[in-house]
Order: sequence, then structure tokens, then C-alpha cells
Amino acid sequence: MPAKLEWIRNIGIIAHIDAGKTTTTERILFYAGASHRMGNVDEGTTITDFDPEEQQRGITIYSAAITCRWKDWHINLIDTPGHVDFTAEVERSLRVLDGGVVVFSAREGVEAQSETVWRQANKYGVPRICYINKMDRIGANFERTLNQIRDRLQANPVPVVIPLGEGAPSEPDPFRGVIDLVDMKALHFDNSTQGSQVEVREIPEEYRELAQLWRGRMIEQLALLDDALLEQYLEEKPIDPAELRRLLRLGTLQLQLQPVFCGSSLTYVGVQPMMDGVGLYLPSPADRPAVQGTKPGGKRETAETRKPRSDEPFCGLIFKIQADAHGDLCFVRVYSGVLKSRARVLNPRLGKKELVNQLWHIHADRREKIPAEEVEAGDIVGIAGLKDTVTGDTLCDGAHPIALESITFPEPVISMAVEPESSADRRKLAETLTLLARQDPTFRAVVNEETGQTIISGMGELHLEIIRNRMERDFKLNVRVHKPRVSYRETIRNPRRLVGEFQRQVAGVSQSAKVELEMEPYQGEEPIMVINRLGASDLAPGLQKVIEQSIRDGAQGAGLLGYPLIQVRLTIRDVKLTELENPEAAVQAAALDAMHRGVSEDNLVLLEPIMRLEVTTPDEFLGNIHSDLMIRRAVITGTEQRGDLQVIHAEAPLAAMFGYSTHVRSLSQGRASYSMEPSRYSEAPAEVLQEMLG
Repeated sequence: MPAKLEWIRNIGIIAHIDAGKTTTTERILFYAGASHRMGNVDEGTTITDFDPEEQQRGITIYSAAITCRWKDWHINLIDTPGHVDFTAEVERSLRVLDGGVVVFSAREGVEAQSETVWRQANKYGVPRICYINKMDRIGANFERTLNQIRDRLQANPVPVVIPLGEGAPSEPDPFRGVIDLVDMKALHFDNSTQGSQVEVREIPEEYRELAQLWRGRMIEQLALLDDALLEQYLEEKPIDPAELRRLLRLGTLQLQLQPVFCGSSLTYVGVQPMMDGVGLYLPSPADRPAVQGTKPGGKRETAETRKPRSDEPFCGLIFKIQADAHGDLCFVRVYSGVLKSRARVLNPRLGKKELVNQLWHIHADRREKIPAEEVEAGDIVGIAGLKDTVTGDTLCDGAHPIALESITFPEPVISMAVEPESSADRRKLAETLTLLARQDPTFRAVVNEETGQTIISGMGELHLEIIRNRMERDFKLNVRVHKPRVSYRETIRNPRRLVGEFQRQVAGVSQSAKVELEMEPYQGEEPIMVINRLGASDLAPGLQKVIEQSIRDGAQGAGLLGYPLIQVRLTIRDVKLTELENPEAAVQAAALDAMHRGVSEDNLVLLEPIMRLEVTTPDEFLGNIHSDLMIRRAVITGTEQRGDLQVIHAEAPLAAMFGYSTHVRSLSQGRASYSMEPSRYSEAPAEVLQEMLG
């Protein structure tokens, strides 16, 4: 029987690498009864890190979905990667989730990728709770981490539990439990039952004053949502815990605050109160606003909405595709209506129907067939049988079409050439790369027409290394790879009016198409903006769409040097046609001709990827690392003290950062660490452009 909408929680576990996401997920699944033994990241036995590469490296690479029940709540949980090379996995998960659990390390605090995932959650308006993990580590500091959440993330964290002690067992007052500020009780977790037995005790005498202080702070923050609560507090009247929970939930759903929990997932302390927080404070699908989309197929786009109810027409969004021995498994978030096995649903992007063969609940690398063979609004499930659907596509009821906003992914910043070890494997390589690109929207593979080389592109050196390993391990395909290189982009410096032409003679009769474009520099979220100034009487709507799409597709290789074109706005001004046998191909060729004319040597700007960098180092190596970064054309944007370490914030061109992992270790006797993520594209030095132009 499907869970009631109000009891469903679609949540993601998100954080910086090594904050303890996967260990926390293991504990959640164990306490919820979804697993009978706890896996261990170091031993490669966790449920959600089931890929051999993940087990070997001890990191999460692919977001893993799993379904479980905790008390009355039906939880669809997604464990996401922390490494910046796989940020797309976080992006697509947050697009379809209703709430998030953001995990922080009490020792390291807010780190670079913590900021990235927080920004992604802000972008999609995802309510979240915080879980400060690793309270049992040397150097753990609850209040410092809390202040970093407030200051670095511009957040409003509200602790609902505080630690009972802090730090390792060797410290004077070690971490041994948590204090619940809502019910004002101390919670102790029995290590012999792996934390399954939770003992509720009175707060120790020496902690009562501290607990009252923290509770007062919580009530003061909640009183901003309710004047009556402030009055009760000032008059020192008893406050009903249920009222505190109501206001915590209200503030969370309104994105005004984030309830904060703490614990040590590795030693089984503090996970269950956080699980209660998922149910008590994070939204159900019914709490989220109606999903917005457009009605496809009309001459003008009209807005469409779908409420999260089962009596609405069906619509859902495909947010992930996973290759499987039995065919692709597509992960769908059902936003409205009912989806049934054997149903034919419309893909509005393709304008065609797809057959839903089977519906599955996902348990990481296992799947469980849904007995009712139907799912209702609010659920996240796997679909088998879709042929042409890709990540970001909408599926909907054919009688009530709607196209939801797709998922935007960052552009690849690094590329390298690959070739099969034998010519017999060339076709297999092409098929494998097509399959990998279908699963991973940040991975690209193109064949250079001039050299015949296959160029693969991704988000970082680790990303491409894992792609290569997958080709060898999963597809039994041995490949030779060349050194990684930067994925540059091209743009223009000055606006241009362009006319592209297509002409040919057929039986002595001249056939032609002319497309007039205006090309100008542009700064915006989209890499390319296309504006259509043609009226309905100027050209058939179908041909107008062909021109628009050919411009978008053509931008991928329209640059003078063969790199994709970005930061350009193209306006379609005019089209002239004679009678044509194949008008679609003619207008497409004319539009591409116009684009190529726009990027000339005198108007070309070469753009290189600039990376946001955070280097953490002991004091004694700060000078060496600082000097090395300056040599690499880095711009230092700030430094800060974090515990007993120095943190350098900088921006540096990717071209200067290859092999930095090994170099920074040698500069610091192996004691410095760093994280790096794409920030933006910026004009490359003139000598780089001149070298490419030859």
C-alpha cells in the first residue's frame, strides 16, 4: 500500500568529502531496518557505495537511492558524492528532492564543498537540517562549526540538540551523548547494541545551566516566528515541546532556519534524533509548492502547473540514468498523478510516447518490484523500458502535456584524447562512450574531424580517470589515453551582423537559403542565448525551431579553434528561401555558415577555466604554498585560521594546476590538502591564443 503523501520524505545526504555522509547513511539504514549489518567505508562494505571504484577509493562517486521506513515516515534517501568532480550528482539530486541533511565535520567545520552544496540547495529552495558529525574526534568543536555555518553560509542554524562533552575519549570531557533541548533530556547510546538502544536520562547537574542557555537561544530564534511564544518565555511560563516542534518545522519549511543536530556516526551516537528531525522538520511532497512548467507544442509558451496530488494528471522528471545488464534504469521523481506499469507516457522534448515496462523501488544496487505496479505523486522510483529519454526529460500524461524545466549541469573543464588499442575496438569505443555520456551529463565525447581523434571531456582529472577505469572494468575495453588538457571556450569581442548562405544547383535550377543573424557578447547563466525575431508569417514554426536548435547545437564546435562558443547572444533577424527539396537541411546549413563567419581571428577571445581553490596547511608551510600559487598565476582572495591550520582561498587557471595534488604534498611533507572546483571562464593570456593560432 502506498504511503500517504504527508508521510513521505524525499531527502538527500549532502556534504564535503570525508564529512561522514556514507557512514551516516549506513547508520540510518540500519536503525530503519533496511539493512541487518552496518557496512564500513574503510572496508568497502557500505550499501550505498556499491561500485568497485567507490569501495576501492573509500569515496562516493555516484548518488545512490534507497528506500526505508523510520517510525511512520516513508523515506526516499539519496547519498550524494562529496568530491567536487562529481558535483553534478548533487545537482541532479537536489533538483528533485524535498529536503536535505547537510553533514559537517566538527573538526574541519565548513569546507569548500560544504559551501558549494549549500549554494546548490539555496538555488533549488531546498529546506535542510544540519548534522555536525565526528564530535568524538580530537579538535572537535560544536560551537565553532555552528558559527562557521552562520558566517560562511549566511545561514540561520538553530541547535535542537547539543553535545554532552566534546572530543576524543582521551580528552578531559569527552563526547558521550547528546542533550535534547526540546524535551530537556540527556540521550545516551548503547555501544554494545551499535547504538540501537537509546537511554533517556535527566541532564547531568553540571550541564543544566548550559542546556538552559542553549534552549533560551533556541526559543528566542523561534519567537521571531510567533509573538505568543516570546510572551510565554518572558513570563517564564512552561512551553509545550509540541509547540517548539511546530515552529521549528514552520521555520524550516519557510527557509528561515535550519535545525542543528550533532553526533558521531562512526561510534553510533546521535543518529536517531537526527532521523526524527528528518520526519519532524523536513517537508513532505505535500508541503512543497506546485511544480511549474510550460505547455509544449503551441505557437506561444503558456505556463502550466501541477499540484502534488494523485488526482492531477501525471508528470515526472527523469533525473538519473543508470546502465544495467537488463537495460537502462531511469530514476523518476513523480510530481503529480499516478504512474502505472505498461503505461505509455509522453516525452514532450521528443514529441513521442515511451512505454513504461516496469516500476521498481531502488535499494542502492538492488531493486524491488513495486507490487501494486503503480506509484503516486511524491514518490521516487526506477523505470525500466524507456528507449530515448535522457536526464532532465519530462514524462507526462499525453492528454495533458507539460514540460518541466530541465536540469542544468556545469560545463566540462578538462579533456583528453583516447583511442582503442586495436582498430577492431573502434566501434565498441564509440558505443561505450555514447552509453557513458547518456548516464553522465557532465561527460562529453566528440571526434575531432581534422585529426580523427576521440576527445573525452569531464569535470576533473579524477572524473576522467574513473571514466577510463569503467571502460576497462565494466566494458572490457582497453584504451590508450593522452595527457589531460584544458577545455577552452571561445567568444567574441565585438558584435557582428552576419549572413549565412546555402546554395546548390538541382537540374539546372538554383536552390538557396539565407539566414541573417546578429551575434554579440553576452553575460548570463546560459552559455548561448538565442532570440528569434521572426514572425509566424515569416517562416513556418517548424523551420524556425530547426534554426534555433541548429544554432544551439552548432555552438558546440563553432569556434575558430574548434572549441565551444559561449557568452554569446544570437538573434535571428531574417530568413530568405527559394523552393527547396529539403528546407530543414538548407536553413540548418545557412545558420551554421552564419555562425562560423562571426568568429574570425580579429574578433576572437579565448577563454580558459578558472578554478576556485582552497588549500589547508599547517602554519610552517604557508609561505612555500603561497609562493607556489603565485607562480601558477593564482589570485589569493583570502586566508583564515581554522583551528591550528591555515586556509588559503584562491582562484587559479586550470592550465596551471595539473599535477597539483602531488606537488602540494611535496611542499608540505604530505600534511597539506586542497579542494578545487570550477568557478568561471576568463580571458586566457594573449600568448596562449597566439600559440594556438600558430
